[in-house]
Amino acid sequence: MTSRQSEYVSDSGSDYTEYWVDWFLGSRGNEYFCDVDLEYITDRFNLTGLNQYVDRIGLLVDIITDRTQISETQPEEARARLEDNAKFLYALIHARYIITSRGLSKMLEKYRNGDFGYCPRVNCKLTPLLPVGLSDKPRVASVKLYCPNCEDLYNPKSSRHSSIDGAFFGTSFPAMFLQNYPELVPTHNVDVYIPKIFGFQLHTQAQLTRWRLLKREQLLKRLEGLKIDYGKEVPGGFAEPVDEVAGAK
Repeated sequence: MTSRQSEYVSDSGSDYTEYWVDWFLGSRGNEYFCDVDLEYITDRFNLTGLNQYVDRIGLLVDIITDRTQISETQPEEARARLEDNAKFLYALIHARYIITSRGLSKMLEKYRNGDFGYCPRVNCKLTPLLPVGLSDKPRVASVKLYCPNCEDLYNPKSSRHSSIDGAFFGTSFPAMFLQNYPELVPTHNVDVYIPKIFGFQLHTQAQLTRWRLLKREQLLKRLEGLKIDYGKEVPGGFAEPVDEVAGAK
């Protein structure tokens, strides 16, 4: 077994790191990923079923955890294939890790930092986004970004992020994240944009606007029935935590 003193060069060609995971996370396009604990990666139970997607898992785990290096004597094509498979395996493990308690806490820090971007919808007022997959199976759909405020999905702005496989985050992450951190669920904003000309609604939009306003009233009644806060002038992002003791009185 070799030591962990190998050097990896980043995409920029200027930064070096001793460890494979640090190199992977520092590569352009991998900003959505968090650092998976090596103990989690080396636990065989956490790798159950992943052999259907990649071969030689044992060797790939050793590469990821710096227990071994890809031999320079191998053909360039073989080395590239091993490196790509190691990245693919790490990303699949990542999808499982981020719904654990430890993984959620790491993604919480990235969420607070706005690492996944902010909702482009004006009325969401810069609510931070969460990555989500449309399928738990790889090579089905690219990653999307979920807004906890308007509860809609958006494509990443950057092309280097839009090519990431959605299975690397899974379909359950946003719901699991908000279940664990309910204080981060944004206060619902009920503003509706109404197209107008000189203050008058467009005739062709009138029917659609009436329907949207009806849905708005239904939403308000539902929020009131569930005792969920809402408002017209609320900031995007984080709702104030509820005092459970005070709420029980």
